[in-house]
Amino acid sequence: MAKYRIEEMTFLEFREHMAKDPVILLPLGSVEIQGPCNPMGDFMLAAELAGRVAERTGALVSPTFPFGCADYFRDVPGGMQVSASTFRAVLRDMVCSFLDHGLERLLVFNGHTGNNALIDETLRQIRRERGVIIPWLNIWPLVPNSLRAEAHGENVGRASGHGSDPIGSVYEYFRPELTRREIAGTEEPKRSLIGLPTGGLNSVKLGEVDVFVPINMTDHCDAVVGGDPSLANAQAGKLFADYIVETSAELVEHLKTAPMRDPAPRLGVPT
Repeated sequence: MAKYRIEEMTFLEFREHMAKDPVILLPLGSVEIQGPCNPMGDFMLAAELAGRVAERTGALVSPTFPFGCADYFRDVPGGMQVSASTFRAVLRDMVCSFLDHGLERLLVFNGHTGNNALIDETLRQIRRERGVIIPWLNIWPLVPNSLRAEAHGENVGRASGHGSDPIGSVYEYFRPELTRREIAGTEEPKRSLIGLPTGGLNSVKLGEVDVFVPINMTDHCDAVVGGDPSLANAQAGKLFADYIVETSAELVEHLKTAPMRDPAPRLGVPT
């Protein structure tokens, strides 16, 4: 059976792949609260989805970095966060481990939205310094509203949020033995900080105005940031997972022949 996960290859097997100039996916995830019903290790889903993309396209998959930058979850036990500086350094080292050997067809496959700004910052720096453009996907927002409506019908407005869908349903599809859907609770009471109602994990509300403050999760809720986790189901999870894999596979096919070098001269580098 063909190997596509780099951690399962001998170095000789990987060297054979190098000659084909492969696309390599770098999955990222986190270990954090995902509501009362879902396992904390959402990096497992990013790894599984990346593997399915590789099976479909012939791409390779690097080992998954399982820790995200999510300081707002630090007051919830069990989670394992890394600092912004640590995340940037690890991502840079992951990428440069391939760039140093002339492998430039890389795709960062991000499963934790809290990483977004740091990924962008790191890949911009690499573009400036190395002249290579590395694309990245934030996989969960890929699922369009139309597909969420197909999956949940009239309940679509209540189904999505941190601790619920789309991750909840994809867990039910991939790893139902790890979930606890039967303990899904009712909607949590509203909370406030500095005398104003919280609006999520980074703001409070002054009427219709978002006022940004450093909120911790327990300032806002106990377990579910948004959505109803009881609505997650395997059928919806298959729809979501298939869409993420198909969309990502389309990008991988494009990257097989795309020009990855920066077309513009780098600042401070003689042309």
